[in-house]
Amino acid sequence: MTPAPARVVEMVAVGGRQIRFANPAKVLWPAAGFTKAELLAYYRAIATTFLAHIGRRPLTLGRWPDGVEELGWLQTTCPHPPEWIPTHAVVRQKGSGPGRDYCIVNEEAALVWVVNLGTIEFHGLLSRLPDVERPDTLMFDLDPGEGAGIAQCCAVALRLREILAGAGLEAAAKTSGQAGLHVAVPLAAGSATYALTKAYARITAAALVADRPDLVVDRMRRAERQGKVFVDWSQNDQHKSTVAPYSLRATPWPLVSTPLTWEEVEAGAAGRHLLLFDAAAVRRRLDTSGDLFRPVIDLDQRLPA
Repeated sequence: MTPAPARVVEMVAVGGRQIRFANPAKVLWPAAGFTKAELLAYYRAIATTFLAHIGRRPLTLGRWPDGVEELGWLQTTCPHPPEWIPTHAVVRQKGSGPGRDYCIVNEEAALVWVVNLGTIEFHGLLSRLPDVERPDTLMFDLDPGEGAGIAQCCAVALRLREILAGAGLEAAAKTSGQAGLHVAVPLAAGSATYALTKAYARITAAALVADRPDLVVDRMRRAERQGKVFVDWSQNDQHKSTVAPYSLRATPWPLVSTPLTWEEVEAGAAGRHLLLFDAAAVRRRLDTSGDLFRPVIDLDQRLPA
């Protein structure tokens, strides 16, 4: 029997802290030869931008400690964090107890600690501390059914943008890092409830169906999604999380949920761009174009009555 490889532990100095980082040479994406050390290097390289989006936001951790071809899971309860990493209990329903203690990643040292757990994906709630009961983002998840693809998602995103603009709302788009797109509508802090954003998303999705019944479906039944794009309005719920912008995904290649320009969405709709970006491409995009998802932080908008 071949002996198990020796466990290697390095100490990472960041923010005045020393963080244990185990097995940096472990390959997490076999197809790309992408290691745990490269995973950490990616998140540290984008840390300032990434923390601006995930900071103060309860996080579900997508953990694949043995790599993307092995068993992974989504973890809501923060797994025994050090005392300097805050957590926040999100109650699932009134009277159900204290709730699950989600990790709150506000600093680079916490990011290193979480990545050491084999965290590849970061999924954030649509609200931030101190008011986790009020969303700061309205989200549309555009998911292609069998026979549809990124071009159809882009076409729906463009029509959705037009509908939102007609209501006086700006939106930003990003890839899911897998097959679909996300369209985010930034909201002023404290200006809306989840009940309001969910209802608004549902009505808007229904308007898209009425406008393009050949292309759009707003019901979850997979039998109805053949050749169409499912507009998932139900993501606008206090207990549902959406993959964060710039998060890697546990896909066969190290792809990233990548913010887009609307010109790129138009190119995707025309079939001129597949809109697939890996970690290296995203680092180059940040260097040349900056944070294309920054308006989701900076814009203060209110939903129309």
